Amino acid sequence: MHIVANEPSLAFYRLQEHVRKSLPPMVENRVEVIKLHKELQGHCYDVEYAVSAVKSMEDAAPHFENMKDLIKTATSYKQQLKLEENRKGKKESSVYKRLSAHIPLDLPDLPELGNALRETANRVESMMAEARHASADH
Repeated sequence: MHIVANEPSLAFYRLQEHVRKSLPPMVENRVEVIKLHKELQGHCYDVEYAVSAVKSMEDAAPHFENMKDLIKTATSYKQQLKLEENRKGKKESSVYKRLSAHIPLDLPDLPELGNALRETANRVESMMAEARHASADH
């Protein structure tokens, strides 16, 4: 009779004992789950941002192809210009330099004269180069 009379209190005691033992780990697990959920949301936002960046890069593919073609064209033009400069450099040397190599000049040391000669030689060379380009264009 005594056991039957006290059984509800014994049941409540067992429930209280169970709650005391299992509640703190459950609360810790719930806090951990909430923390992981927030981290997961952050990672999802990062992935969505990365996917949108990749899609926008796919949209830019024609522009990249155009830039690649322009770079190839510019590189080939640069190579052609360098080749032409090398050809001209081998065929045409400065008239002034060729002439001065054959004419020995013993001029006194006049600094103004040396600058004037250099300036005149440069002018003559540039005029001859302009004349060559003009004749090549026509």
